[in-house]
Amino acid sequence: MAQCVQSVQEFIQDSFVPLVAALCSEEAERLTRKNNLGFSELVKPFCRLTSEVHMRDPNNQLHVIKNLKIAVNNIITHSPQPGGIRKLLNDVVSVSQPAEGLVTNVITAGDYDLNISDRSVKASVPWYNNWKDTLMELNTSTFYSATTPWFESYRESFLQSMPASDHEFLNHYVACMLVVSSGEPEPVEQFLKLSQEQHRIQHSSEYAYPKWFIPNTLKYYVLLHDVSAGEEQRADSVYEEMKQRYGTQGCYLLKINSRGSNRGADEQIPDPWSQYLQKNSIQNQESYDDGPYTVISNKNADHLISDGLDNDIQVDGLSNNFKAHPLQLDHLSDTSSSFDGTDYIKTTSSLHESKKTSSGTPHGACLTLTDHDRIRQFIQEFTFRGLLPHIEKTIRQLNDQLISRKGLSRSLFSATKKWFSGSKVPEKSINELKNTSGLLYPPEAPELQIRKMADLCFLVQHYELAYSCYHTAKKDFLNDQAMLYAAGALEMAAVSAFLQPGAPRPYPAHYMDTAIQTYRDICKNMVLAERCVLLSAEILKSQSKYSDAAALLIRLTSEDSDLRSALLLEQAAHCFINMKSPMVRKFAFHMILAGHRYSKAGQKKHALRCYCQAMQVYKGKGWSLAEDHINFTIGRQSFTLRQLDNAVSAFRHILINDSKQPAAQQGTFLREYLYVYKNVTQLSPDGPLPQLPLPYINNSATRVFFGHDRRPAEGEKQAATHISLDQEYDCESSHQWKELEEQVVAVVNKGIIPSNFQPTQYCLNSYSDNSKFPLAVVEEPVTVEVAFRNPLKVPLLLTDLSLLWKFQPKDFSAKHNGATKELACGNDMIGAEVIAEFLINSEETKMARLKLFPHQTGELHILGVVYNLGTIQGTMMLDGIDPSIGLQAGKLVYNGMSVRGRQDLEIQGPRLNNTKEEKTSIKYGPDRRLDPIITEEMPLLEVFFINFPTGLLCGEIRKAYVEFVNVSKCPLTALKVVSKHPEFFTFGGNTAVLTPLSPSASENCSAYKTVVTDSTSVCTALMSSASSVNFGLGTGSQPEVIHVPLPDSVLLPGASIQLPMWLHGPDEEGVHEINFLFYYESIKKHSKMCHRVLRHTAVICTSRSLNVRATVCRSNALEDEGKGDNMLVFVDVENINTSEAGVKEFHIVQVSSNSKHWKLQKAVNLSEDKDYKLASRERGKLCFKAVRCKNSGENYTFADIVFGNEQIISSASPCADFFFRSLSSKLKRTHAQSNMFQGAAKQSFDEAVRLIQKCSEVDLNIVVLWKAYVVEDNKQLILEGQHHVVLHTVGKEAFSFPQKQGFKKILGNSDWEDLEQVTDFRGKSNF
Repeated sequence: MAQCVQSVQEFIQDSFVPLVAALCSEEAERLTRKNNLGFSELVKPFCRLTSEVHMRDPNNQLHVIKNLKIAVNNIITHSPQPGGIRKLLNDVVSVSQPAEGLVTNVITAGDYDLNISDRSVKASVPWYNNWKDTLMELNTSTFYSATTPWFESYRESFLQSMPASDHEFLNHYVACMLVVSSGEPEPVEQFLKLSQEQHRIQHSSEYAYPKWFIPNTLKYYVLLHDVSAGEEQRADSVYEEMKQRYGTQGCYLLKINSRGSNRGADEQIPDPWSQYLQKNSIQNQESYDDGPYTVISNKNADHLISDGLDNDIQVDGLSNNFKAHPLQLDHLSDTSSSFDGTDYIKTTSSLHESKKTSSGTPHGACLTLTDHDRIRQFIQEFTFRGLLPHIEKTIRQLNDQLISRKGLSRSLFSATKKWFSGSKVPEKSINELKNTSGLLYPPEAPELQIRKMADLCFLVQHYELAYSCYHTAKKDFLNDQAMLYAAGALEMAAVSAFLQPGAPRPYPAHYMDTAIQTYRDICKNMVLAERCVLLSAEILKSQSKYSDAAALLIRLTSEDSDLRSALLLEQAAHCFINMKSPMVRKFAFHMILAGHRYSKAGQKKHALRCYCQAMQVYKGKGWSLAEDHINFTIGRQSFTLRQLDNAVSAFRHILINDSKQPAAQQGTFLREYLYVYKNVTQLSPDGPLPQLPLPYINNSATRVFFGHDRRPAEGEKQAATHISLDQEYDCESSHQWKELEEQVVAVVNKGIIPSNFQPTQYCLNSYSDNSKFPLAVVEEPVTVEVAFRNPLKVPLLLTDLSLLWKFQPKDFSAKHNGATKELACGNDMIGAEVIAEFLINSEETKMARLKLFPHQTGELHILGVVYNLGTIQGTMMLDGIDPSIGLQAGKLVYNGMSVRGRQDLEIQGPRLNNTKEEKTSIKYGPDRRLDPIITEEMPLLEVFFINFPTGLLCGEIRKAYVEFVNVSKCPLTALKVVSKHPEFFTFGGNTAVLTPLSPSASENCSAYKTVVTDSTSVCTALMSSASSVNFGLGTGSQPEVIHVPLPDSVLLPGASIQLPMWLHGPDEEGVHEINFLFYYESIKKHSKMCHRVLRHTAVICTSRSLNVRATVCRSNALEDEGKGDNMLVFVDVENINTSEAGVKEFHIVQVSSNSKHWKLQKAVNLSEDKDYKLASRERGKLCFKAVRCKNSGENYTFADIVFGNEQIISSASPCADFFFRSLSSKLKRTHAQSNMFQGAAKQSFDEAVRLIQKCSEVDLNIVVLWKAYVVEDNKQLILEGQHHVVLHTVGKEAFSFPQKQGFKKILGNSDWEDLEQVTDFRGKSNF
C-alpha cells in the first residue's frame, strides 16, 4: 500500500474513539455562531489530550492511556442514507487530488524508476520526454515513498460515516454534553429541558437513532458564558447552583468570546478550525438549507479529529428542527452508478468553490489564545473528571454483572486464564455454519455485555482485557451460530491482539479472513467487510506482508462499488511495488484496473493519473497494443477533463508508433484524434498552426528541383533529356556532368576555373552537395518533392496541400524577419501551388511535388508543408472500387472531419569528419537545399533533336538536325556543347556552310559531299587538302568543347534555329550513353549566376559492321617511280555483321588517305570488277601504293581512291570532321599508353635505338568509306559510313577497332583465330 501520514497504531486508535453527544440550546448555539462555528466544531481541534491519563481496571491495576482522543458530535436522529454516504465518499475522493508544485518522488523498483509523485498527472504522461530524467532533478538520494491522500481521506470518511450497528458498541455514544448559555433567563430550567430531550431521544421508541452505549448515559452540564457581552457575576452564581445540583464532577463553566467581533488588523490569531471546516463543506454543501443552526448533529461523523495534525473530514450539525442526517439526499435515489463526465466536472468545480468560500471565512474571530486554552482545559476536565471515571465505573459494573450471572470466579480478568488453560473446543468452519446472521440478542444478554465490556476496554486502550473479552464473546457467538456477532468479535479480537503492547501474541490474520468472509458471504454486509479489509491491510503492510495485503485488497473488489474497487486495486498495486522484490508489471496491471474502475466511478482525474503511472512500465517494452489502449484512454480522459493538450499528445502517440491494431481500430483512433484536435484549434483559431503527426515525412528524402519541367517529345522532335525529378540519382553520372561543366568553364575562362565557381545543380537531394545556398532564377518554379508515408492501415486524405515559406527580398534595405506566410496572405512576391486533394492509401509511401513561383529576387526559406488532415469513408465500396486495392482521387467520400496543421521540413546535414575535433565529437554540417537564393532573370535554352537515331551501325554516318529555342526574355550567347565523345557528332567545319552539298548528294540523301567522277580517274587518287583549324582542332584547343555556330553568335528571346548535326556510330558494338552539356551565357553579366547549362544524354545502340586492319611496308619494286619513297599499304576489310540489323551487304565505295607526309597514289592490281561487295562473314584485301607528298606543311593532304562513279570529298564535312575528331581521340589514347610505357622503361633505350625507331615511323591515316544496303519494312535503305585506321610504324598492323582485346572479345576466340590466317583475297599484289 502507499505510504500513509499516520502509523497503523495511530490510525486504528483514531478510528475507534469514545463518542460524546452534544445537545445545545439555541442561545448557546448563537454564542458559538459568532465565531462561524457550531459547538461541536468549536471544540473539535482540542479533542486530543496532550497528557497521559490513568484509570484502574477491574483488577484494580493502574492502566495508562496515551494520546487519547474523543469525538464530540451533534445529535442526528436519523441514520445516514446509503446514497448519501456514496455521494459523500465520491466527493471526498474527487476533491483530494495530487498537489502541484511538490518535489517529484521517484521509486526505484528493479530496473524501473517510477515517478509516482504528487505531480504524476503531469510528470508521468506518455509524451513526457524521459521520466528517468527526473532522477537528475532530485537534490538528494533519499528514498521517496508515494502517498495517496485521496485514499486516506476516503478511508477516514468511510469509517466516520459508518452507521451504528446493534452487534457492536464502538459507534455508540458514551456520554452527552448539555450546553446552555449563561445569558438565558433560566439556565437551570433550560438544562432540565435538554436533559429531558436527551432522555426522550435515548429511551423513546420514536427514535431508533442514534445508539447509546448504556441506558444510564453520562450527562455533563456545560454553562457557556460570553465574556464580552455576558454578566460574569451571574454566570458564576448559576455555576455555583449547578455544582450543588450536579456535583463538581458533572458540570463546567466555559468562558469564550473574550473579544468583540472587530479584531485588530495587526493581531494574528491561529485558525485551527480551517483544516476541518474545509472538508466539512464537502459533506454539507448540498445538505444545508438557509435555516437556523441548532442542536442536533451527527453522532459519529467527527470521531477522527486530532489537534490539527490529522487530515479529517467531519459532518456538521443540523438544526433541531431537521430530524435528518446531513448525508441524506434530497432525492433518495441510488447514486451508486457512475457519474457522467460533465456532471462530475460540475460537481468538482462546485466543491472547489465551496472550499474557497469556506477557507475565506474567518473562524474564531471572537476568541483569543486564552479562550483556546480554556476550551482545551474544558475537554481535559471533562475527560479526567467525567468521561473516564464513568467508563471505569461502567467496566467494573459490567465485570461484576458477568461474574454474578455466570457464577464465575472473582473477576473475568483472572478467570480468562482458566478458560485459556483448559482444552480447546475445535471451531467449525464458516461453510459448516448456518446462515443465522439475522439472530438478535436482547440488550441484557450476557453475550452482549461481554462485547460491551470489550468495546469499552478497546476505546480506552486496554487491549489485553479487550482481547480476552472478544475471544470469550467470539466463542459464545459461534456456539449460538450468531454469525454477524461472531464476525464482529473476530475482527476486533484480531485488532486487539495486534495493538497489545509488547506483542505477546502474533497477529491472527485468520481471524480477519474469517470475519471478512462472514460479512461478505453470509451477512451480505460489504460495508463491514470493507472495514475489516482496510484495517487488516494496514496491519499486514506494517509487517511488510505486502503480498498478503494485496491479495486481501483484491479479494474485496466487486461490481457493486466501482469507487471502492478502484481504491483497493490502487492500494494493491502499491503493495506490489513495495515488496522486497518489486513486482513492477503487476503494479502496472493493477493500476490499469484501478484506472478503469475510477473511470466507471466518474473519477476522471484519478483514472487519468492511474493510467499515466502504469504507462511508465508499459512504455518502450514493445507491448504496442497495451500502449495503444493506455494512450487511447489517457486521451479520452484528458479530453473529458478539458486537458486538451494532453489529449492531443496521447492520441498523437498512438498514431506515430507502428501500430499493430486492425484497420477499424486505427480508423477509430484517427477520428478521435481529429475530433480532439479540432476542439483544440477552435479554442485558439488565431494561434499558430499545430504540428500534425500524420503522415510521416522522410525529411532526408526531400528533393528540390529548380526550373521548368521538360517538354515531352513531339513527333520527330525529341527534347533534351536534361534533368528531372523522375530520374534516379547516379553518383558517377553526377561526377561526369561536373567534370564536363568544369571543362567548358575552363575553356571559356582561358584555362582557369574561377574561384567562385559553383557547379550547377538543378536537383538537390541527400547525395548532392548542399553546403552552399542553391541558386534559382526569378519567374522559374522551385519544385519540392516531399516523401509522405502513411503508417496506418486506413487511407489519409490531405486537402489544400501547399508549402510553407518565408521570403526576404534582396533589394530591401532593412531585412524584415520574414514571418511565416501562406498563399492566403496575398503576398505577390511568391506564388504557391496548392494541391486540392492528395490521397495516401494504407501503408503507402507517396511523393508530393509542390511548387513555388518566385516573382522577386531575394532569399527564400522553405519551412514545411501545410494541409488539412482528414479521413475518408474507406470501409465501403466507392464507385465499385475495393478500398483494399486503393482509392483514386476524385472518387473520395469525405467524412467531413479534418484539421488544419503543418509539418516542418528539418533536414539534418552530413556529419563532419574532417578535423580532429569533428572526428572526436558529433557535429553536422548545414543542409541548405531548402534555402535557395532567387537571382536575376537569365536566358533559358531548350534543345530539340530532329530525326535523331536510336540505332546505328559501327562507323555509320547519319545526318540529323538540332533545334535551339530561347524560351526566356533574355538573349543568350556563347553557346557551346561539351562531350566526352567528340568523335560521335559534329556541326560541320567552318567551310560547311559556305559549301553546299552537291546535287547528287541531295538526290541520294547522302550525308557526304560528293562529285561525279570520270571513268578515267578510276583507281587513281584525287587530291585535296584541308587544315585542322577549319574543324576546330587548332593548336592547344580542346576537341571536347565544340562551339555551336549560331548566326551572329546570339539567340534572341523567343527565337529558334535548326542546325544540321552529323552523327558517327561508335566503333564498339553495344549500348552507348553519350552525354552532351550545352553551355550558354546571358549577354548581361550577373554577379550570382554567370552561365547556365542544359544536359542531354543520348542512348545509341550500335551493331557490327566492318572490321578494317591495315599494314604498311616499304616497296623496293617501285623504286623507279620515286627513289625509294614508296610504300605499299595493305587494307584488310571483313564484314562481321550478323544480319541482325537487316544488312544485306556492304559496298566499299572509296578509300582515302590523309596525312601531312604521305598520300595514296593508286590501287595496285585490282580486279576488273569495280564493285567491291562484302556479304556476311566475307573479307577482302586491298593493296595501294603510297608516295611521299611533295610539299609538307601544316595542311593535311587528302587522297581519295574511288571505286564507283561518285567521289566523296574527304576533306570536307562531315568526313574530315569525324576523321580529325577520331584522330585526336586515338592520339590521346596512344600518347597516354606510350607515356606509361616510357615511364617504366625510359632508362633502357639509348640514342641509337631511338634513331632506328624514328626511321620506322610513318604518319599515314586510312579512311574506308562504305555503303550498306538494308531491308527494312520491305524497303531497301542505303546506309553510309566510314572507318579510320591510323598507321604509325612500318610493318606493324593497325586496326580500326580501339584495341585488340576488345575486338577479340566481340569476334570470339575462334573467329579471331580465323582472322589471323591469311586466306583468299579478291585482290592480289605483286611484290
